[in-house]
Amino acid sequence: MRPLPSPTPVLSPAPGSAAAAEPLSLRPVSLAEINERAALVTRTCRKYLLPADLVPALFDGAARGFGVLEIDGRTSFLYSSTYLDTPDLRTFHDHRQGRRLRYKVRTRSYVDTGTTMFEVKLKGARGITDKVRVELPPGSPVDRLTWRTRDFLDRSLSRCRLAPPDVLLPSAVTDYRRTTVVALSGEERVTVDRDLVGYRGDWEVRMRPDLVLLEVKTRGGLTATERRLHALGIREARFSKYAAALAALEPALRGNRWHRAMGHCMDYPAPVRRREEALTGD
Repeated sequence: MRPLPSPTPVLSPAPGSAAAAEPLSLRPVSLAEINERAALVTRTCRKYLLPADLVPALFDGAARGFGVLEIDGRTSFLYSSTYLDTPDLRTFHDHRQGRRLRYKVRTRSYVDTGTTMFEVKLKGARGITDKVRVELPPGSPVDRLTWRTRDFLDRSLSRCRLAPPDVLLPSAVTDYRRTTVVALSGEERVTVDRDLVGYRGDWEVRMRPDLVLLEVKTRGGLTATERRLHALGIREARFSKYAAALAALEPALRGNRWHRAMGHCMDYPAPVRRREEALTGD
């Protein structure tokens, strides 16, 4: 595998996409309040692809029941995730084949706050996702395991009777901006991701700027947000940021589960843009 580009985010927001993707007129809530009301670390997650200009309508009139994460006056935050996989991309193929018991490993950087987490996402037999994570000290590598993250990974997988891999290598990087909406009842947490870019080797692939990826995390059945999505004619999509980026950037890989969604929302792969171009949008 060719070396990955630096995981330093190089997002170039599309003109007008920020305003269209922001939920409007929602009460600001703190991260501590979101974690108290709807941490939903163990959950069911469903994904929807929709036009960015539908987001305000989706949350219109929901101010009494929903809030939006706000930190230092901002409600949109830059995320950068570096995915680690085996040399033969076992976690990708397990997902593609729909294995009932599987896992995903990544380091996620919350760029605006300077926090980085090492995360293991475990998918159980009943389709329930359990995410466990540990915060990394400043300056920790994001593209390889350390003795601390190796121990955390081994213990997390052993708890689910999954065999830890011998080797994990960086396989892809995804950058995007996220807005988080939470039901004040704790029933659901909704994330709205825009400006998604996937990187592998010297190539990148971008999500269309007029679309957003909306994820609904809940412990139960259809939520109030999903009922509104259905009323707007939006149905659940099969989509994975990691798998879509990898399948788009490695044509030899079979990504049948995501081809329909990828064709709808992803642009053609292109050489990685220089950082100066990406930051200015030139």
